[in-house]
Parts: sequence; C-alpha cells; structure tokens
Amino acid sequence: MKNIIMAIGTMSLISIMLLVSCNKNEKETARLNVRLMDNPGQYDNVFVDVQGIQIHSNAGGWHSPSNFNAGIYDLLEFNNGMDTLLCTLDLPAGKVSQIRLILGSNNSVVVDGNTSPLETPSAQQSGLKLNLHQDLQANESYTIWLDFDAAKSVVYTGNSSFILKPTIRAFSDLTDGKLKGVVEPMSTQPVVYAIQGTDTLSAIPNNDGSFMFCGLGGMYDVVVTPTDTTYQTEYINGVQVTYGAINDLGVITLQP
Repeated sequence: MKNIIMAIGTMSLISIMLLVSCNKNEKETARLNVRLMDNPGQYDNVFVDVQGIQIHSNAGGWHSPSNFNAGIYDLLEFNNGMDTLLCTLDLPAGKVSQIRLILGSNNSVVVDGNTSPLETPSAQQSGLKLNLHQDLQANESYTIWLDFDAAKSVVYTGNSSFILKPTIRAFSDLTDGKLKGVVEPMSTQPVVYAIQGTDTLSAIPNNDGSFMFCGLGGMYDVVVTPTDTTYQTEYINGVQVTYGAINDLGVITLQP
C-alpha cells in the first residue's frame, strides 16, 4: 500500500510539473500588430494589391497570420501618421528577423485623373523580404509599421506606362521617433524632406499644413520646398529625433 501511495504521489507531482510547464509555454508568446503606412508621392492615387504576409522568427520559422486583411489599398490615404491594420498575431517570444510581404497583380496609379496599371514582376508578388531585427519579450505587445514609399516605388517608363518597384522600410514602436510641424502658406504647395546622410524621406502636408514623419531616429536636416517658385525654400539643419518621442518644429512660414 505504501508503494502504491508513493507511486500515486510521484505521478501527481509529474502531472503538476507537466501542467506548469504547459502553462508556462502557453505564456511564452508576444502579440504583434502589423500596420501599413505611406511615404507619399505626387499622384492622385496609388493602389497596391496586398495579399498576405509572413513573419520569420528564430523560434518557429515562418508564421502566416490567419486574420490578414488582404485588399487593394490606396497608399496615399496613409501619410502624415495615418496607417491601417494589416494583421495581429501571437508569435513565440524571441527575435523577429524578416518580414515577407506578398503582393497581387491588381496594382494601379492615377495621375491627373487617368488610371494606369502598375506592372508588378512575379518575383515581387511571391514575396518582398524586409529585414527587421526585433526582440519580442513574452506577454508584451508590439507594433511594426511597413512604410511604403510611393514616390520611389512608382517608376514611369514612358508612353504613360508605370511599373511598381516597391521601396518599403519596416520599423517598430521601439524605433519610432516622430517629427512634425505645420507649413504656411499651403497655397505654395510645399513638400517637406527629412534628410539623414543618403536617406531622404518626404511628406506632403495635409490641407491644414500639418505633416508628420514616423520611424525616425538621430539627426536630420529638414528642407521645405514650395512648388510655387515665388517663395523661398526653408532649411532647418541639425534636427534631433529621439526614439519614442515627438519633435515638434511648430509653424514653418515660407517667405516670398
């Protein structure tokens, strides 16, 4: 009888250990939100057919979310801090190293009211790989943005023909410094540039003159260029942007 009791006790202890182990493993995940935004271009619309996404982690390889919001997105709706949710998924805690964005073939651009197809090479449809080195801690929630640069991605080839050569950068809420301001007067049709070394980002202000850059970090030179050449270009050099903070340049008034 004593041996039976000891055996039952041992089995119970093993069951408890297995249960604790299973509960622990179930908790070793992180929530990841993937959102789409745009670095704009001088077009009426840029429609991109986004069909899927895969995310690679060092714990489990490639992961494909079941709740991906596939569809045709007008990139120009998501500038100056605006974005849209593509998917939410739980990943094993660990490091995310790559993202593969899958595009369809139904892409187009609208210029001066005229719609033209965007030819998309099949290799790009099968998956655009983006490098992203992000550590995911268990039981934490993270956001990753895919910033689609419309100006660099749409290439004019002549005879009213365009091709799509996607230029996308990925950043997370841990590397998301913001730079914003307001340009006056908007009648000058200004474009704002944030320049760091050989990397240049652009923003087209909203109707109220407001603009915002996201995913910045470090020192930038800001250039505000009016389309109206009767006004001067404004230069603001040495603007520091810190991760997790917003640098507000205030009102930038262009001078005749």
